[in-house]
This record gives sequence, structure tokens and C-alpha cells, in this order.
Amino acid sequence: MRQFTQIELFTQMSDEIQRDLGSQPINELLKKWGIDNHELVEASKEQLTHKQVQKARKGRRVTANIQKKILNALKSVTEERGLDSEASLVDLFNYRN
Repeated sequence: MRQFTQIELFTQMSDEIQRDLGSQPINELLKKWGIDNHELVEASKEQLTHKQVQKARKGRRVTANIQKKILNALKSVTEERGLDSEASLVDLFNYRN
């Protein structure tokens, strides 16, 4: 039985993980409500960056922690604007970590 090197195992695991998941539902919601990345970052009480929000919108895989930060920021912005937002992580992302 052949032994795999760590590099071979890492490469194989990386190939199995789909990283680009396409435009996410959060992108459409933000467009519909006219909310930009900067508003989410400013509204966040946690450490959220523009880069993290952009990755999430474009469909690059982000961690569950970042997803929760984005959801909390979105709830703050929609509450501030008086929009009805009962959004959950399932509504924002079509994948789960």
C-alpha cells in the first residue's frame, strides 16, 4: 500500500473542497435593499472587513463565524433603515460550514 506525503494529502483535500460557490443570495438582498459593503462594515459591532463581505457576496467560502458577523451587521442596517428583515443564515448563503 502506497504512503501519501503530506503535500499530496493536502492537495487532494484542497481539490475536494469547492471554494467558489457562485453569487450568493446575500448579494441579491443587498442589491435589492441598496446596501453596500461599507454600510455593513460600519454597522458591525464585531470585527468585519470589506474583504470578508466582498468574498461572501461573490461566493467565496467564508467561515461560519464570518457568516454570523455579516448576518448581525445586516440586521443592524435593516433595523436602522426600518426594513423588515427576518433573514437567517439559510436566506443569505446557499452553503453551510
